Amino acid sequence: MFKFAVRNMEEVCRRILERNGITAEQIDLFVPHQASSRIILAATEKLGLPREKVVINIDRFGNTTAGTIPLALNEAFDGGRLKRGDLVLLASVGAGFTVGGVLLRWALRNAT
Repeated sequence: MFKFAVRNMEEVCRRILERNGITAEQIDLFVPHQASSRIILAATEKLGLPREKVVINIDRFGNTTAGTIPLALNEAFDGGRLKRGDLVLLASVGAGFTVGGVLLRWALRNAT
Protein backbone atom coordinates (compact mmCIF):
# COMPACT_ATOMS: atom_id res chain seq x y z
CA MET A 1 0.00 0.00 0.00
CA PHE A 2 2.88 2.40 0.77
CA LYS A 3 4.31 2.31 -2.76
CA PHE A 4 0.81 2.63 -4.27
CA ALA A 5 0.01 5.65 -2.12
CA VAL A 6 3.30 7.45 -2.81
CA ARG A 7 3.21 6.76 -6.55
CA ASN A 8 -0.42 7.81 -6.93
CA MET A 9 -0.20 10.91 -4.74
CA GLU A 10 2.79 12.08 -6.78
CA GLU A 11 1.02 11.22 -10.05
CA VAL A 12 -2.21 13.06 -9.26
CA CYS A 13 -0.21 16.12 -8.17
CA ARG A 14 1.94 16.08 -11.31
CA ARG A 15 -1.12 15.76 -13.55
CA ILE A 16 -2.80 18.72 -11.88
CA LEU A 17 0.33 20.85 -12.10
CA GLU A 18 0.97 19.96 -15.75
CA ARG A 19 -2.66 20.51 -16.74
CA ASN A 20 -2.48 24.01 -15.26
CA GLY A 21 0.99 24.92 -16.50
CA ILE A 22 2.29 25.19 -12.93
CA THR A 23 5.57 23.96 -11.50
CA ALA A 24 6.04 22.55 -8.01
CA GLU A 25 8.13 25.62 -7.17
CA GLN A 26 5.07 27.83 -7.70
CA ILE A 27 3.03 26.03 -5.04
CA ASP A 28 2.76 28.04 -1.84
CA LEU A 29 1.33 25.22 0.29
CA PHE A 30 0.75 21.48 -0.16
CA VAL A 31 -1.98 20.00 2.03
CA PRO A 32 -2.08 16.21 1.68
CA HIS A 33 -4.31 13.63 3.31
CA GLN A 34 -2.76 12.74 6.66
CA ALA A 35 -2.67 8.93 6.42
CA SER A 36 1.07 8.58 7.03
CA SER A 37 3.93 11.03 7.39
CA ARG A 38 6.13 8.53 5.50
CA ILE A 39 3.77 8.67 2.50
CA ILE A 40 3.60 12.47 2.62
CA LEU A 41 7.37 12.94 2.89
CA ALA A 42 8.14 10.40 0.15
CA ALA A 43 5.63 11.96 -2.25
CA THR A 44 6.78 15.52 -1.57
CA GLU A 45 10.40 14.53 -2.06
CA LYS A 46 9.53 13.06 -5.46
CA LEU A 47 7.66 16.27 -6.33
CA GLY A 48 10.57 18.42 -5.20
CA LEU A 49 8.53 20.34 -2.64
CA PRO A 50 10.45 21.69 0.35
CA ARG A 51 9.24 20.59 3.79
CA GLU A 52 8.27 24.16 4.77
CA LYS A 53 5.59 24.17 2.05
CA VAL A 54 3.96 20.96 3.35
CA VAL A 55 1.37 20.69 6.10
CA ILE A 56 1.86 17.64 8.31
CA ASN A 57 -0.18 17.32 11.48
CA ILE A 58 -0.73 13.57 11.76
CA ASP A 59 1.61 13.56 14.77
CA ARG A 60 -0.95 15.67 16.69
CA PHE A 61 -4.31 14.55 15.30
CA GLY A 62 -3.76 11.11 13.77
CA ASN A 63 -5.58 10.02 10.65
CA THR A 64 -9.01 11.63 10.93
CA THR A 65 -9.98 10.11 7.55
CA ALA A 66 -12.19 12.57 5.63
CA GLY A 67 -11.32 15.34 8.08
CA THR A 68 -7.57 15.40 7.53
CA ILE A 69 -7.43 17.97 4.73
CA PRO A 70 -9.99 20.41 6.21
CA LEU A 71 -8.30 20.12 9.61
CA ALA A 72 -4.86 20.74 8.07
CA LEU A 73 -6.19 23.72 6.06
CA ASN A 74 -7.68 25.23 9.20
CA GLU A 75 -4.47 24.73 11.14
CA ALA A 76 -2.42 26.32 8.32
CA PHE A 77 -4.82 29.27 8.10
CA ASP A 78 -4.90 29.84 11.86
CA GLY A 79 -1.10 29.54 12.00
CA GLY A 80 -0.59 32.16 9.29
CA ARG A 81 0.85 29.68 6.79
CA LEU A 82 -2.07 30.18 4.41
CA LYS A 83 -2.67 33.64 3.01
CA ARG A 84 -4.99 35.21 0.48
CA GLY A 85 -3.71 34.60 -3.04
CA ASP A 86 -1.67 31.50 -2.13
CA LEU A 87 -1.60 28.67 -4.65
CA VAL A 88 -2.60 25.54 -2.72
CA LEU A 89 -2.38 21.91 -3.80
CA LEU A 90 -4.55 19.34 -2.04
CA ALA A 91 -4.14 15.60 -2.59
CA SER A 92 -5.48 12.41 -1.11
CA VAL A 93 -5.01 8.69 -1.51
CA GLY A 94 -7.42 6.53 0.43
CA ALA A 95 -8.97 3.17 1.04
CA GLY A 96 -10.47 1.47 -1.96
CA PHE A 97 -7.61 2.82 -4.07
CA THR A 98 -9.20 6.24 -4.46
CA VAL A 99 -7.01 9.15 -5.50
CA GLY A 100 -7.89 12.82 -5.88
CA GLY A 101 -6.38 16.26 -5.96
CA VAL A 102 -7.30 19.92 -6.31
CA LEU A 103 -5.32 23.04 -7.18
CA LEU A 104 -6.83 26.24 -5.80
CA ARG A 105 -6.11 29.88 -5.18
CA TRP A 106 -6.86 30.72 -1.54
CA ALA A 107 -9.34 33.61 -1.32
CA LEU A 108 -9.97 34.11 2.41
CA ARG A 109 -8.23 36.87 4.31
CA ASN A 110 -6.63 36.28 7.66
CA ALA A 111 -8.16 38.20 10.54
CA THR A 112 -6.13 41.21 11.59
